[in-house]
Amino acid sequence: MSNRVYLRKLEPTDLLSLHQALDDEEILYMTGTRRTFTFEQVQQFYKKCVEDDTRHDFAICLTENDRLIGDLAIMNIETEDHKAAFRIALYRTDLTGKGYGTEAVKQAIEFAFDELGLNRLQLEVYSHNPRGYHAYKKAGFIEEGRLRQTLYMNGQYSDEIIMSVLREDYEARRG
Repeated sequence: MSNRVYLRKLEPTDLLSLHQALDDEEILYMTGTRRTFTFEQVQQFYKKCVEDDTRHDFAICLTENDRLIGDLAIMNIETEDHKAAFRIALYRTDLTGKGYGTEAVKQAIEFAFDELGLNRLQLEVYSHNPRGYHAYKKAGFIEEGRLRQTLYMNGQYSDEIIMSVLREDYEARRG
């Protein structure tokens, strides 16, 4: 695995960058987000996340200069069933297509299985986000199904694609 990015715990000093990313129309579209958020709302959300023991939030940083380029979360952790949900966002569209997201996803998968002892990690991605879909596949996620035309945004319908990676998938890829 490459070391071009690393994960660290999301910190209050990261919130301004997160808030600015929530103003980027393309990023909002890729994630299916319709609302805009004030900085105060972002701060309140962060406080809730810190207090929530069913999630881990990480900043994605470039190794070469420690620049924050995105964030990801392993959330809704169900310890009894050994599963959780996953989401990721890069903060600028000029950062996409370079493999940073795939690297970060692989590190998150490693954390989920090796540190948290999970058996399943699941995400949803919209069909209008092929870059995200291919990054998830490259990192080891497998498409399980589609909820057809669940989102109407920018004048078109998009499918919601459900993907997961299981511990056995992860171990098989590690060889």
